[in-house]
Amino acid sequence: MIEQVELRPVRLADVDALAELYASERAFLAPFDPIRPDEFYTAEGQRIEVEHALAQRAAGSRYRFVIEADGKLVGTLGIGNVVGSVFQSGNLGYFVAEAANGRGVATRAVGLAAEQAFGPLGMHRLEAGTLVDNVASQRVLEKNGFERIGLARAYLRIAGAWRDHILFQRVAE
Repeated sequence: MIEQVELRPVRLADVDALAELYASERAFLAPFDPIRPDEFYTAEGQRIEVEHALAQRAAGSRYRFVIEADGKLVGTLGIGNVVGSVFQSGNLGYFVAEAANGRGVATRAVGLAAEQAFGPLGMHRLEAGTLVDNVASQRVLEKNGFERIGLARAYLRIAGAWRDHILFQRVAE
């Protein structure tokens, strides 16, 4: 059982660990992710990703975090497509390494992300989508107070095909 789950902003010092994590989880993530170039799974590819994430954080348009369980990096979480003004909303996405699945890590990380979004980030709404057959991720969202709001046909290009997603939202109290 996981003793401690932490969510912290990604930093340049994470690039080697992120490259190792993504490379080791590549087959596990393949059914859930877009097709990515081989460079994505390298330290250089992750350096570019992290640099973009840091610039987007500074602009207030995306917030990328790493998920640590018992001090080990086991996943990532992002709040992207952030829109301010009268919308104050963003899209939530996350993954946890296969070995850490089913241990409450994703549930706790999503809860911590909601605290950030509705606290310091000043958001009003978070949206998340899951593949129709990703029941485990649907449970994670529901445990964190997200409500099902509908089905989005051909929502994202996953593993090379346009796939339907069930959409969820959580609104600030």
